[in-house]
Amino acid sequence: MFVINGTSTLKKVLMSPPTFLKQAAPINAISVQYADRLLDQKKMLKEYASLVSAYQAAGVEVVEQPAFADTPNAVFARDFGGCVREGYILGRFKKEIRLAERDNYEQKMLELGIPKIAEVTRGYFEGGDFAFIDETTIAIGQIDRSDAQGIEEIQTQLESYGYSVYAVPANPDYLNLDMCFNLVAPKIAIAYTAGLPDDFLALLDQKGIAVISGSEAMIYQHGYNVQALGNGRVLSLAQNKAINSAMYELGLEVIEVEITELLKAGGGIHCMTFPLERVAE
Repeated sequence: MFVINGTSTLKKVLMSPPTFLKQAAPINAISVQYADRLLDQKKMLKEYASLVSAYQAAGVEVVEQPAFADTPNAVFARDFGGCVREGYILGRFKKEIRLAERDNYEQKMLELGIPKIAEVTRGYFEGGDFAFIDETTIAIGQIDRSDAQGIEEIQTQLESYGYSVYAVPANPDYLNLDMCFNLVAPKIAIAYTAGLPDDFLALLDQKGIAVISGSEAMIYQHGYNVQALGNGRVLSLAQNKAINSAMYELGLEVIEVEITELLKAGGGIHCMTFPLERVAE
């Protein structure tokens, strides 16, 4: 059993250290602000280690993909694809700086014995756009890094496994779906609802999912870029007090992590985490 949904008990994840991440590549609205300066590598490695420790303390096994000089952004492990119950989907990067990651992660998944059940070869798809809505319903952001052709390829290949796949268009400045939407419990999501299409919000309502809505500014603070751990637990950035309080008020346990320097490269907690195994609670 691999990943059955987006909110059940997280048992194993794949991550990659920011060993060769020295400068923020100007590839999104966040990282472009820091593109002319060097990042504090010592601080980033410390932040990465604290995130690994937070996962381990929560009972999650962390598997590491080695870093390489030609893949400085591999720390954002989420983006090479998506994982479902039967195996994984291999994506296709749009940005040149990330192209070399694809083969490395594909080899890692082979080593881990997780079968590739779908692959995007013509369009584009990044895992940051991949979100379970329930065990057979998947949303894929059609924002900046995934396109209609890539989503259609996934729809076609997952249909025989019984999955329904929905495209979710949004402002390209938001980069990926996980920057503006995340499911944090089976029936609770956090999102910038004003930036999401009506048909997607209607789908969430149809599924009985309540949405904690925040501001557009929170996208650029990685406020929605959290990781559901299962059993009512969520890993979130310590500085995003408003959304953390809102989740807490709905009965969720919010585990806060101190990360600031890594965010300058354009991704948060969810971006740095590729789920390998989720089991029923």
